[in-house]
This record gives sequence, C-alpha cells and structure tokens, in this order.
Amino acid sequence: MKIDVIGKRKIWYAISIIVLVAGLVSLLVQGMNLGIDFIGGNRINVQFAQQVDIADLRTALTENGLEGSKIQEMSDGSYLLKTAEMDQAKQDAVMADLESRFGEFEIVESGLVGPSVGAELKKNALISLALAVVLMIAYITYRFEMHFAIAGVLALFHDIFVVVALFSIFQLEIDSTFIAALLTIFGYSINDKIVVFDRIRENMGRVKKDQLSGLVNDSIKQSFTRSMNTSISTLILLLALFFFGGQTTRIFVLAMIIGVVAGTYSSLCIASPIWYEFKMHLKGNRVQAK
Repeated sequence: MKIDVIGKRKIWYAISIIVLVAGLVSLLVQGMNLGIDFIGGNRINVQFAQQVDIADLRTALTENGLEGSKIQEMSDGSYLLKTAEMDQAKQDAVMADLESRFGEFEIVESGLVGPSVGAELKKNALISLALAVVLMIAYITYRFEMHFAIAGVLALFHDIFVVVALFSIFQLEIDSTFIAALLTIFGYSINDKIVVFDRIRENMGRVKKDQLSGLVNDSIKQSFTRSMNTSISTLILLLALFFFGGQTTRIFVLAMIIGVVAGTYSSLCIASPIWYEFKMHLKGNRVQAK
C-alpha cells in the first residue's frame, strides 16, 4: 500500500481549514447550544410513591416544553430533575402533570441553579488545558524535540476545535460532560501522535531534505495499521455506549466519537506534515531528529 501523506498535505490542510472556518463562523453567528449546567435552570428532587421509568419521565418533561432536561436517579430512589428555568406557575403546572401521569410524589428539594456553575467549570477546564499543554510541550521536547512538541500541540488543538465546531454547526446541546470529553480527547489523542513521531525518529539518522518526505510517508505507513486498529476498537466501544448507554452519557460519548475520528485523522495527516514543514524551513541541506 502506497501512502503519500506529505505529497498531498495541502489537501489535508484544506479539509481541516474548511471545517475549522465553518466552525468559527458558526461560533460567531450562532454560538454554542449551552445546556442547563452553563445557563442555569431549576433543580428539583422528587420522590415518587411508586417506581417510575426514566424514559417515561423524560417524555413527560419534553411534552411540557422542557426538552433537554437532565434526569438522575438517586441512591434513595428519588429523581433529580434539572430543567430550563421556570417560574413558579410553570413549575406548579409541570408538577401537576407529573402527578397525573405517575401518581403521588414528594418534592424533597427545589431550587434555582445559576450559571456560575458553568463559569467555574470553564475556568477549571481552561486551567487544566493550559497545564496539560505546558507539560506536554515539556515532555515531548525532552523526549523528542521542540518541533515535534509544537506540531503535536497544534494538532491537538485542531482535534478539540473540530469537536467544538461540529457541536456549534449542528447546535448540539452541551453540558458539563462536554468539558470532560474535551479534556479526555486531549489526553487520548496525543498518544497516537507520539507513536507516529517515535517512528519518524527511529527511521531518521541524518538525512537530506529531499529524502524527508519519503521517510515521513514510510513512518506513517508503518504506524497506519496500529493507529487504525486502536481507533476502530475504541470507536466500537463508543458507538455501543452511544446507542445503548443511556441519555446522560450521550453528549460525552458523541464528543468522544468525533474526537477519536479527528484525532486519528490529525495524527496521520496533520501532525506529521506540520513537523515536516518545520524541518523543511531549517537552514542546511540535511536534517536530523534528536
């Protein structure tokens, strides 16, 4: 199988640029479809006298205009409902409808959750991301070289922004698990890139620049089967979770699916070409990896 990733790198760049620009336009025009965790809403803990199916409860809330509500079954058998913000009249109407459908219940706790939770989540996520970037650059520079580190981090931001872009374009609602998914993608995706980088380093001695594209292509070819097997096995599990894992994990799993696909693509078609560009702009006719 002949692989010419470097020769066709402008095609891969163009594909990524199209997605990223479309995502940027979408973010500027329509933004993200933020869930209750970010914009606030009502938090109601109810204890039904009889067992209630979560799917039926979700249907009832949807029919009352509360699409996207989060439902969590607690250890004591009660249900925690997180809905869009409602005034007292609206809440009373919804509770009356639930009583007519499922019988008597007790409201254990009821209150309004402000968007400060979302602000705290975003702040902690940005701190975690910044720390991860610094540590990854330090490690990859120590283990490989600075050019590998910069190429790898740029490709990681590519993966994360692809996820954000698609969620914005299709206006998929995001919640706190979306932030967890982005951080997970960041950690997962770097592994595949390091495998390709390590193969490039192993194949390099001190080579001429006109030999570098062939060396990188060969390294990607040698890593291709391993990368695809890892990604496909991960996607099988994620798809099973997406279709059978329930509503509460769906946003996390969907973000992970997109992230794994984007990460595999960038590991093979973006990260290594970026490193190649850096090397080709160095002075001299020969290049080498540390």
